[in-house]
Amino acid sequence: MSVEHYENFPVASWLCPPVFRPAVAALYGYARTADDLADEGDAPAQTRLADLAAYRQDLHAIAQHQPPSLRWAPVFNALAPVLHRYHLPLNLLEDLLSAFAQDVHVHHYADRAQLLDYCRRSANPVGRLLLHIWGVEDPQALRESDAICTALQLINFWQDCTIDLPRGRLYIPKSDCLAAGVDPEALLAGQDSPAARRLIATEVAWARDLMMAGAPLVHRLPGRLGWELRLVVQGGLRILDRIRALDHGTLRTRPTIQAVDAPRLLWRALRMRPDNLSHRPS
Repeated sequence: MSVEHYENFPVASWLCPPVFRPAVAALYGYARTADDLADEGDAPAQTRLADLAAYRQDLHAIAQHQPPSLRWAPVFNALAPVLHRYHLPLNLLEDLLSAFAQDVHVHHYADRAQLLDYCRRSANPVGRLLLHIWGVEDPQALRESDAICTALQLINFWQDCTIDLPRGRLYIPKSDCLAAGVDPEALLAGQDSPAARRLIATEVAWARDLMMAGAPLVHRLPGRLGWELRLVVQGGLRILDRIRALDHGTLRTRPTIQAVDAPRLLWRALRMRPDNLSHRPS
């Protein structure tokens, strides 16, 4: 399964144990479809919100062992057995829909608290749902999962400036812009400057700190699950390295991970130890 559209979802790769792949695939399909309802195409905002409301009704239908509507039947027919087999918390699935609906009408964030609240609903439920499926309920593991998922969401924001800003979406908090002496309107216009690059460097450092705070989770997950997460963490950190190599010029260029990065990611994943989680860009 591709992660082209939904970078924060560790889909059913070959590292994921086969027993969990149908559940992960069902969650991915649920999240991907809802995100597309909010973000893809040219439908007006009112239509998008109505579609998401209908999508939520289908979620409630399968939660009550009722059939979903025909519109998204493949999505919900795949999700229903996963929902009931693993007793997935319905509030986490609803949080995702809440965040996607917010994307329809909220395009700017006043401060980090507002942005973190969005990440709490748009990204963190993904990690918590996967941990629930894997039977991991340790509170510390949940906190570390939240840190990783929020970091991945933020990294995606700082990576996608050339995509989001032309669409009028500014995820860098306005309070951070003002503290750095950067006019938010200049960012929306794609105006690169030394001050803008220093601002992005500050946001990158924030995301890196969050990722490193969550990184110990890789040692709490057994076997292939832990290795999958190692590569997720190192992939996020590698994007931050790419941004740094661009002198934080993501208003002009979108950094990506390429095939040439694979050996480096594997080496860094191998080197992750409980007493050696520092990350030095190279």
